[in-house]
Amino acid sequence: MKVKTSISLSEEVLREIDRHSGASNRSAFIEEAVWERIQADRRRAIGERDRALIAEHLEELNAEAEDVLRFGAPWDESQP
Repeated sequence: MKVKTSISLSEEVLREIDRHSGASNRSAFIEEAVWERIQADRRRAIGERDRALIAEHLEELNAEAEDVLRFGAPWDESQP
């Protein structure tokens, strides 16, 4: 559902919106821009959370990676 609202923008921003979208599409342009910002903020928050989790478990993850690499070492193909 669309809700009518009022916002204040500089004339310069309004001119750029009109140049990119046309005056009749201002609302759609602004809504799309806001959604893109919200999604970018969400992705950034997820990335920060993931980095914090990795940092918290870094030693354990590194040990596991070393273990995996040892299992992936080349073996003697003459052995069954």
